[in-house]
Amino acid sequence: MKLAALQDQFRQWLVTGDEAGTEAFGASARPGLQVYQNNYRVQLMGCLEVSYPLLRRFIGEDAFREAAITHIDAHPPRGWTLDHYGADFGDTLRALHPRNPDLEELAWIEWMLGEAFVAADTLPATPEALASVDWDHANLVLAPSVRVRRAVTNADDVWMALRDGEAAAESEWLAAPEGLLVWRRDHMARLRRTDAVESAALLALGNDPGFGSLCETLVALLGEEAGVQRAGQLLADWLGTGVVLGVTDA
Repeated sequence: MKLAALQDQFRQWLVTGDEAGTEAFGASARPGLQVYQNNYRVQLMGCLEVSYPLLRRFIGEDAFREAAITHIDAHPPRGWTLDHYGADFGDTLRALHPRNPDLEELAWIEWMLGEAFVAADTLPATPEALASVDWDHANLVLAPSVRVRRAVTNADDVWMALRDGEAAAESEWLAAPEGLLVWRRDHMARLRRTDAVESAALLALGNDPGFGSLCETLVALLGEEAGVQRAGQLLADWLGTGVVLGVTDA
């Protein structure tokens, strides 16, 4: 058997733990294979524990371990490093706990705060650069650290309580869907809840960065006068907080 084929066979066994795969390496290899299998799974479990410490505390050791084992069985590493292992852990939580979307949202918060922290460094636009913008043909430049999603629970309140070492806030459904925004400013990853309108606006910018398109989205939601006014308010807030870095000519 060629070395590449042997390596591939070993990898397949390592991921699945298939008994037939164990026998293919011979009886004498069994003790060593068990050590490899244990080390493999322990390392992946450690990755999830490091990435989701507050989620782990919130759901408890047993529930976290069950979810982690399920995830490891279904999602072997696919990259050259383990830096991104566990990025899709929220999918496993959603499948295991379909009636508890707060768990998937809490996992999203923890992961995205980490992603925002290591995002590319950037500089905001100066006031002088914004003075001569043709807003009819302007594209808004979101910070590379920006992450946004729809939210249906108060997972952000739960995360903040856990972060501050307080008794965990009770998970609750929101009266209506809102949004979660993560970004980095002044070397600190930040989180805040957005209302449904701001969430829709940020998601729309991900598809079309044009300021004109943003205004159209808000006019469709709020009406012409209120929509244009809200577009100006949001732009001022995003520029001031570093969510939007600047404007380019479309």
